[in-house]
Amino acid sequence: MHCPFCQGTDTRVIDSRVSDDGATIRRRRECEACGERFSTLETIELKLPAIIKSDGRRDTFDARKLRQGFDRALHKRPVSEEQIEAAVRAVVHQLRMTAERELPSRRVGEFVMAELRKLDHVAFVRFASVYRSFEDVADFRDELDRLERELPGEGQLPLLAADVVPIGKHAGKGKKC
Repeated sequence: MHCPFCQGTDTRVIDSRVSDDGATIRRRRECEACGERFSTLETIELKLPAIIKSDGRRDTFDARKLRQGFDRALHKRPVSEEQIEAAVRAVVHQLRMTAERELPSRRVGEFVMAELRKLDHVAFVRFASVYRSFEDVADFRDELDRLERELPGEGQLPLLAADVVPIGKHAGKGKKC
């Protein structure tokens, strides 16, 4: 390990700590030549599959893009950072477990939707609306109906309340507004 200050090649580890999730090790080092201290992070390097985009391009997997997708879908939703990180790790784990060299981006999207479905139904519908290119309100309604049939939604607010008056109807009279 080269010293970032003097480029010396002789450094020693002073302290090592494993991160809370066990995925990284933080090492505190000291340069033997100049005495400066610095930290390094050690992570496991596993080859993840290349992502095949819908237009046929191949791209390397980028965990930052994955996290940004989760952040956009979960914007202003009651989901903790720990839950989001766990969902990102779950998707990365699924990618590793496929043992494929290349994977269509649609498959990654399916992994993300499965995790969002567990975390927050509103975030799931947000992501699905973009991912599946909903064309109109009927597409949203179909997805909401499917979601409500498939999942009981323990711990989450209902997507649609039973007493919601349809748009364009006058409350209680059944007349168009």
